[in-house]
Amino acid sequence: MTRTPDLTLYHAPRTRSIRVRWMLDEMGLPYTLHRLQFATRPAGDESYALIHPMRKVPALKDGDEVVLDSIAIMQYLLGRYGPSPLEVTPDEDEYGRYLHWLHFGESGMIMPVSLLLAHTQMLPEDKRDPKLAAWAKYETGKLLAFASEHAIGDREFIAGDRLTAADMSLTYMFYLLKLMRQFTDVPENLKAYFARMTALPGWVAASAD
Repeated sequence: MTRTPDLTLYHAPRTRSIRVRWMLDEMGLPYTLHRLQFATRPAGDESYALIHPMRKVPALKDGDEVVLDSIAIMQYLLGRYGPSPLEVTPDEDEYGRYLHWLHFGESGMIMPVSLLLAHTQMLPEDKRDPKLAAWAKYETGKLLAFASEHAIGDREFIAGDRLTAADMSLTYMFYLLKLMRQFTDVPENLKAYFARMTALPGWVAASAD
């Protein structure tokens, strides 16, 4: 029996909920957008802790089921409401490639990017460690060089010759680095790829507010 979506996305601008909003729109799924305050942390108000006990963004509610973490939410939507061309399936040649870059955009990059953000912007200046910031910038640069050569190369999309969740994953991480003013000295093919992805109507709508 086909399941009817009953979806609410808990969203804040410039956060990882952009990935999920982009996917929801591309898949044509009906959903309610619940906007959270994000000016202070944690996100939302006390009532949001009933949805996400850590009050982080995003969260997705589907009927009585709640899914946390943007990559998990994307996989949930594809598994529950697919098939969709946004997913490369096990019978396709680039299935493994797709899975790798889908997760690399978060788990593969998050440690140095988070440390770089913390020690250049988020922490009070007297708590920042310049040596740690330099190390994080160096490690982030290595990851970007790796993505430049092995994820993008001269491709239009990462896998399957089409827009997929892997593109959504990496594009957001590049966006975060741009917000951090750390996306200037990156390989030219990454800049071109990012420009292509962020010009797509789905990204423009999902990141607008």
